Amino acid sequence: MRFTFPILTLSHGGAQRMLIELTNGLTAIGHQVTLLLPVDGVISYDVRSNVVRSSLMTLNVQDFPPGDVIVSNYYTTVPIAQEASNQGKGIHVRLSLCYEPPFLPDNSLSFPSYHVTEHLIVLSRWQQDLIRLNHGITGSIVPIGVSSSFKNMKIRHSLQEPLNVTAILRNVERGFSWHREQDYLIEQLDLVKKLCPYVNINFISPPDEFNTSEALQSIQATGKYRFFTPANDEELCYHYNGADIFVSSSIFDTGSLPGLEAMRCGAALVCVYSGGNIEYASHEKNCLLSYRYENRLGEDVIRLIRDKNLRTKLAAQGEKSSNKWTWENSVKLFEQAISDLL
Repeated sequence: MRFTFPILTLSHGGAQRMLIELTNGLTAIGHQVTLLLPVDGVISYDVRSNVVRSSLMTLNVQDFPPGDVIVSNYYTTVPIAQEASNQGKGIHVRLSLCYEPPFLPDNSLSFPSYHVTEHLIVLSRWQQDLIRLNHGITGSIVPIGVSSSFKNMKIRHSLQEPLNVTAILRNVERGFSWHREQDYLIEQLDLVKKLCPYVNINFISPPDEFNTSEALQSIQATGKYRFFTPANDEELCYHYNGADIFVSSSIFDTGSLPGLEAMRCGAALVCVYSGGNIEYASHEKNCLLSYRYENRLGEDVIRLIRDKNLRTKLAAQGEKSSNKWTWENSVKLFEQAISDLL
């Protein structure tokens, strides 16, 4: 089949990671895939599909090649995808990588964008239920995956470091990060450091975000935390492997990829319920999971710091349960979902 994916950016992030893995995977199994980006669209991943740049800062319908399927994702790509579909350039399918209305600006635009096409793909049962409740459309589920680049290197003991507690910190200047509860995350990890001063608190940030974010740089300047800015999967895998405990404070995610990647690398996961992470996170079986109102993220981290047996048990079970989450499976289910929709 011939696929066209209108995409605004492929900078570092979970949604962009899924777009890359799906499109590279579809290309690998013989489909003709075109990524249509604005002239200034960032590409931070290895792209194995055909890339077409719009001549302008926005996408234009004339830039769409003839095809079988047009796959929109972010709500601002929906109108142009539908316009191209109306001109016979492919059937329009919405791949909802996040449910935008509750947590992003312009919900008066993003909410009705779910009424444009009945063909919908979502990432989790939670997201499927949310959209069905609000719009009456039941999307096909294509779950997130974990790259084979991420694995347990079994290097924690050889690092000979204090216990490492690690989280991801993104920039806040763009205004789209409130759902990550990063102020709460820092507050809770400060509490951890106060009660367990012998541990390291580490933050991982995409290098392009860290280098342009005064907020992140000011947090680093306090000297209270170590910052890592991995440039690729190999470096990110290494930092996941250095983490004894990985912490996620996000309260609204359709998939919540970093927690799953950290589990694959052998870290014990402590997280807040965010919707999509319930697909893989099971409290006291493979992680410690709390609801935000319980306000116990720091307590759970401290519990694992002090209970090595529980930490070891959850890390081992988390790594084991993460093995079924592969991008190969995601690509297979995406291809099947498209075939079923058509």
